[in-house]
Amino acid sequence: MTKVSAALLAVIGIVAITADWLAPYGVNDIDVAGALQPPSGSHLLGTDELGRDIATRVLVATQASLQIAVAAVAFAFVVGVTAGVVAGYLGGWTDAVLMRVVDVMFAFPVLLLALAIVAVLAPGTTTTILAIGIVYTPIFARVARASTLSVRVEPYVQVSRTLGTGRIHILGRHILPNIAGPVIVQTSLSLAFAILSEAALSFLGLGIQPPEPSWGRMLFDAQGFMHRAWWMSVFPGAAIFVTVLAFNLFGDGLRDVLDPKQRTVTAARKNQ
Repeated sequence: MTKVSAALLAVIGIVAITADWLAPYGVNDIDVAGALQPPSGSHLLGTDELGRDIATRVLVATQASLQIAVAAVAFAFVVGVTAGVVAGYLGGWTDAVLMRVVDVMFAFPVLLLALAIVAVLAPGTTTTILAIGIVYTPIFARVARASTLSVRVEPYVQVSRTLGTGRIHILGRHILPNIAGPVIVQTSLSLAFAILSEAALSFLGLGIQPPEPSWGRMLFDAQGFMHRAWWMSVFPGAAIFVTVLAFNLFGDGLRDVLDPKQRTVTAARKNQ
C-alpha cells in the first residue's frame, strides 16, 4: 500500500506542477450561457454557476492546496522540531518553559486556533499558511522532544558528552539523525491534515480568496446547487478525499518502515 500511495502522491504532485498546462480553459473564464452544464465532452467535469470549467478549477486548486500545505508544514517542521529538540536535549527550565507554551497551544482546538489567527491577521494565502503552520507546530515539538528524550540517554550520546563534544555537533551527528523517523512520519500525516485545514478555512471564506480556486471554496460555492448540479461538490470533494487518503496511507507505510517497534509488531502478525 505504501508504493501505491507513493505513486498516487507522485501523480498528484505532477498534476499540481503542470496544472496550468493541463487546464483546458482559463481558470476564471466565465460563460454565463453555459452555466451549470453537466459533465460532457467539452467540459469533462461540468461547469459551475458562472459557466467556469470545473476540471480546470480542480486542477489549479490542486496546485494552490499543495503549495499551502507544504509551506505550512515546512514552517511547523522547522519551528516545532527546533523547539522540541532544544527542550528535550537541554531539559530543566528550558524544557519547562517551551513545553508549557506547547501545552497552552494544545489547549485550543486546531481549527479554532487557526480561525483566531486568521481573524487577527485578515484572510489570505499567506495568513492561511501562517495559521496552519502555527497550529501544527506543537505536534512537531512534542514528537521531536519525546524522541530526543529517548536518544539523549543512549551510551553513544553520553560518551560524546563525556569527551567534551559540543552540543551542536551532538545534535547534528547523533540526535537529529536518530529522531528523523518519527518526524518524517509526522510530516506526512500533517500534510494530510493541512490539506483538510486549508479546505476548511477556504470553505469558511477565510483561506484562499476568490477568484483564485480552492477545493474548500468550490465546496462552499456548490452549497446552493447540491440538487441541481451535483458535480460542483463531488469532484472537489473527491480531490480532497483522494489527496488526504494518499498522505495518510503513505504516513502509515512510513511508520511501518521507519519505526523498529512497529516493524516487529507487523512481522509478528505476518508470522501468526
